[in-house]
Amino acid sequence: MPELMFKQECYAIQGAVFEVYRELGSGFLEAVYQECLERELLTREIPFRPHPTLKLKYKGVPLTQMYQPDLICYDSIIVELKAVKEIAIEHQSQIFNYLKATELKLGLLVNFGSHPKATVKRFVL
Repeated sequence: MPELMFKQECYAIQGAVFEVYRELGSGFLEAVYQECLERELLTREIPFRPHPTLKLKYKGVPLTQMYQPDLICYDSIIVELKAVKEIAIEHQSQIFNYLKATELKLGLLVNFGSHPKATVKRFVL
């Protein structure tokens, strides 16, 4: 079986996600979870950039449209946050499209709205 991409980094991010959920539970807006997760990532010394502006390309040509994911951790992992009852196919398509457009290889789709615990789903290109 092949080794998971960014295995240790993902475990570290997931630990921060689960700590935020342990403290807050479900029911808050995405922006609240974003702020708390940023604080938790800082505490754990996990490198991240909140809402970085990423240039998109189409057939190798830069577009004027930009993408701002919720977070990029370790300069390699897109972290997209949701606070919804359940993840929809549109959310999954969104992260796949972002990965393709940015040429990054790994994304984590985090849902703080699920109960009884937050969920983290890996997407690899």
